[in-house]
Amino acid sequence: MKVFINPGHDRVYDSGAINPVTGVRECDIVAKAGKLLAGYLQTAGLEVRSLQDDSLALVCSESNEWGADLFVSLHCNAFNTEARGTETYYKSFNGQRLAGFIQSQIIRSVPTIDRGCKTGDLYVLNNTDAVAVLVEMAFIDNMDDLALLEQQLDKIVRAIARGITDYWIA
Repeated sequence: MKVFINPGHDRVYDSGAINPVTGVRECDIVAKAGKLLAGYLQTAGLEVRSLQDDSLALVCSESNEWGADLFVSLHCNAFNTEARGTETYYKSFNGQRLAGFIQSQIIRSVPTIDRGCKTGDLYVLNNTDAVAVLVEMAFIDNMDDLALLEQQLDKIVRAIARGITDYWIA
């Protein structure tokens, strides 16, 4: 199985959300998460490619040209500094199944709020041929969620990897 990982945003042009107190950037958290995820999936025997780029069209075309079976975009949410939790977006029936496996594993692994699986009209979900999900791991602008991202990122990523392998063997 071929898994394409998209750590969201770009370290130069669009860093994504930023914690207003610490200045921690989404692009940096998801870059680290993407590297960890690639390693865990490769260890499990899956083929992996990854691209973090400002051009979503490029990201999707790279995934499509490679013939990815699964597409996983990693993000950190932001809203009002009070919202918390984890949510996973999908578009298709199989995307819903994959999102469910991932969301379930994260919720069981770390003390986060379950915001559920949701359909999303998002560029990467709409323009990827693979079964695609977008995982909002936690709210980077909330200090409790930021602590979760900084202190338990490895647990979150391992949970995402288990969700992917659960989908693969189901």
